[in-house]
Amino acid sequence: MPKSRKKPPARVNPFLKAVLAIFTNNPRKGYNLRQVAAQLGIQDKASRELVSNLLYDLENRKEIIRIQHGKYQLHPSKVAAAVVSTVITGTVDMKNTGKAYVITEELGEDVYIAANNTNHALNGDKVRVRLFPKRQERKIEGQIIEILERAKTHFVGVIHATQKYAFLIPDNPNMPVDIFIPLEKLHGAANGMKAIARITDWPRESNTPFGEITDVLGKPGDNDVEMNSILVEYDFPVRFPDSVEKEAMSLPAGITDQEIQQRRDFRNTLTITIDPEDAKDFDDALSLKKLENGIWEVGVHIADVSWYVRPGSKIDTEAFERGTSVYLVDRTIPMLPEKLSNNVCSLRPKEDKLCFSAVFHLDNEAHVLREWFGKTIINSDRRFNYEEVQKMIEGGDGEFKDEIMILHQLASKLRQERFGKGSIDFRSEEVKFRLDEKGKPIDTYIKVNKESNWLIEDFMLLANRRVAEKIGFVKGKVKPRIFVYRIHDKPSTEKLQNFVEFLGKLGYSIRASSRKTLAQSFNQLFKDIEGKGEENMIETIAIRTMAKAKYSTKNIGHYGLGFEFYSHFTSPIRRYPDLMAHRLLFDYMKGAPGAEEEILEEKCVHSSLMERKAEEAERASVKYKQAEYLADKIGQEFNGLISGVSKWGIYVELEGNKCEGMVSLRNMQDDFYYLDEENYRVIGSRYGKEYQLGNPVRIKVKSIDLSKKQMDFELVETL
Repeated sequence: MPKSRKKPPARVNPFLKAVLAIFTNNPRKGYNLRQVAAQLGIQDKASRELVSNLLYDLENRKEIIRIQHGKYQLHPSKVAAAVVSTVITGTVDMKNTGKAYVITEELGEDVYIAANNTNHALNGDKVRVRLFPKRQERKIEGQIIEILERAKTHFVGVIHATQKYAFLIPDNPNMPVDIFIPLEKLHGAANGMKAIARITDWPRESNTPFGEITDVLGKPGDNDVEMNSILVEYDFPVRFPDSVEKEAMSLPAGITDQEIQQRRDFRNTLTITIDPEDAKDFDDALSLKKLENGIWEVGVHIADVSWYVRPGSKIDTEAFERGTSVYLVDRTIPMLPEKLSNNVCSLRPKEDKLCFSAVFHLDNEAHVLREWFGKTIINSDRRFNYEEVQKMIEGGDGEFKDEIMILHQLASKLRQERFGKGSIDFRSEEVKFRLDEKGKPIDTYIKVNKESNWLIEDFMLLANRRVAEKIGFVKGKVKPRIFVYRIHDKPSTEKLQNFVEFLGKLGYSIRASSRKTLAQSFNQLFKDIEGKGEENMIETIAIRTMAKAKYSTKNIGHYGLGFEFYSHFTSPIRRYPDLMAHRLLFDYMKGAPGAEEEILEEKCVHSSLMERKAEEAERASVKYKQAEYLADKIGQEFNGLISGVSKWGIYVELEGNKCEGMVSLRNMQDDFYYLDEENYRVIGSRYGKEYQLGNPVRIKVKSIDLSKKQMDFELVETL
């Protein structure tokens, strides 16, 4: 009698499992057909039809549910199993009302924390959160159960003092509580003064933290006080420790003959620097020499900061903590003490300077025929500013014009090749101020980059790319050496799809079938919208669609530039990652084994964080000066463009000065307006009047709150 055979288990379609995995990996996130197909890398019509059938099948099996037309989410009964743990970690995004959201990569969305469940956590803190059971169609909620790491313990604000007690009222709107200061801990701070407080204790039963004053900044409204307040708010020191300054002063300014002998000498090769007119830290220079057969030798010479700043020194430790120089409206807060940043390391003209250089042999089409990297000594022949070089490019005369025009032509070829290979031409305008002797803004203007800026930019991009390729590119199975890369991830499929749909409503389109076609579409889009009313709006949303660039030892390439390998090598005076890159490259050139990846990655994470803080501090200083510029213009009218919409109001950016204020919806008396978030507009519920991102309007300045850097407008008319 033949043995009975067990019935084989039903085979599960592997494609079905792949589709289901998208939902189980992100159990609280919704996906439509287009987004699922994109996650699977599907582009052809037949496969998309298959995915559509699988979604229908999964819905019938009650594995997923339809949450709105064409959009699906994991079935609520499956969520508990999909979420491995009910405790997650994340970063607090605190609101001024006391409620918060915890941003985490473990879930597909942020976790809402009610004000009574924040457990004394503050903005930016790293925390552990216990999730509450998910209620249908409600956002994920939870309770903070542990503060793993405080983002900051020092806060800047204004003192409110009485005869019995005092409080520091923080400047930062994301700090929802005042800090109680015992009178004996005021340390000379008087009522109404700006000061810095350190939180010393926060009893569990108290709603208010206790603190002490560590520094008195001065009177609110004073320019120096306000700029220093911004630095403190974003964790940048206002001065160098005495020990660091002392170490800097002890460094030798001279260069020994022995050191010169070990370097390639460029002192007799034409060398120039091109920088902003008010710059003092010149960390890059270009040299040019004509070789035989129409070949040009172009040297990209970078200040050899690593020769002066040794690992583990007080200067190095301080530079790492700062991470970067900070550029406020009226001042630069350097990463390195002034003796180094403005004197010893700065490539000032007519002075011998030590450099780490990337030297290229280029033909007339700017193809790299040969390259060399190494330590050099230079002597810059001339310091140019961008305006001087731009005049020559536009036809004017000037010293070394022939050489500058050759550099300009080579840079143009590099730029043309870069865009041809998929570099995206993101454009941005920078607002600048003309200040009086007290730092008060008396006028504004827009700084626009031109060919002279691009000349320097493209040679710096070339050096940064080729340095990264030298270290990161290996053939065969050889493991790449550890390095500091500047990486830029591809945009999220969802953000990109939303942007494509939005452009379609405005009559524009982009192709996203590949990285190269997307880049070409972006560049064409920017040309098509140039000078049009929606230009600023589309460029802003395009930038928001992209991921943020950062530093990492794990190379994924630079999406925006279209480079497979990219690093930061060209600004070690003002960026710590560039200093790390110099040290690593030199070590590898000497045959050293390199750095430990884990330690270097931690430094990359810190550098990325400090870079973001510096950008926020710079924006805050601009915002303050814009508010100060409008402070004496209350009641005056200006033209502007709608730059943002929210459930609270319409944001308007003024023409010319780019000051941005808000028109509150509750003050718009002609109708009750609601937010149409998907289409970036607000709509009147009775009469249907619309205000959309990019619309030109005329406003009146209603009020200015300097302490909050807040500008309130009234809508006069649409244009």
